[in-house]
Amino acid sequence: MSDSAQGYRNIYRVVRRIPRGKVASYGQIAVLAGIPRQARQVGYALHALPRGSDVPWQRVINGKGGVSERSTPGLEAMQRAVLESEGVVFDTRGCVDLARYQWRPS
Repeated sequence: MSDSAQGYRNIYRVVRRIPRGKVASYGQIAVLAGIPRQARQVGYALHALPRGSDVPWQRVINGKGGVSERSTPGLEAMQRAVLESEGVVFDTRGCVDLARYQWRPS
């Protein structure tokens, strides 16, 4: 298995642990997956997910608490809608209160 494939598997393992109603930043996932300062790698891994995957990609947001822009139009709105259906609240700037909603694994 290639290093990148193993890295993606580590990322997916961490993202699967984020509970419903919580979020984590790309950077936080990178640290927990053992690849600190590799937030972009987390984004690449999530972008590579096959359709219908059980990895809750929608729970990963940027470090400012917002939904990051996507190359596919409409995905930002879909991500926000799914998070809102899980009970995550966005403020008027389109950001999540990380003090309240950020996942803090034990």
